[in-house]
Amino acid sequence: MQKIYNVLFLCTGNSARSVLAESALNHLGGGHFRAYSAGSKPSGKVHPASLRLLQRMGLSSAGLRSKSWDEFAASDAPQMDFIFTVCDNAVGEECPLWLGSPVTAHWGVEDPAACTGSEAEQDKVFEQVYQRLNKRIQLFISLPLAKLDALSLRQRLQEIGRS
Repeated sequence: MQKIYNVLFLCTGNSARSVLAESALNHLGGGHFRAYSAGSKPSGKVHPASLRLLQRMGLSSAGLRSKSWDEFAASDAPQMDFIFTVCDNAVGEECPLWLGSPVTAHWGVEDPAACTGSEAEQDKVFEQVYQRLNKRIQLFISLPLAKLDALSLRQRLQEIGRS
């Protein structure tokens, strides 16, 4: 039986980037990955443009909600194998102590929620951010995870974040 890797995507508000990454990995991961998302200062709701994009892409938004990263630091939380920060603010914040020894990397992308244009303009920005995250996720899931030592894996994940 093949291991299922738990992956947590972090950003500040947990309304856009991290939610899009969670949905993309759960869709693309072929049952080998279980993705989650959280924020250091959750906004309390998923951005409407995130939900519109997921619907257009045919991805499920069931169960998505803006939540605190504290939920994943609790003793009864799933143990993470990987944690990715997807915004520059979250990478600089003091994170909780994570159970186990997850491999971490920074995959920063611009905040589409900062777009104040029309709905069509917002949708375009959200789509661009989603495509960048989707490309990184595809590179991530193609890695031979079980064959890479921790240092090599961390280096490869950092390289993906710079792509």
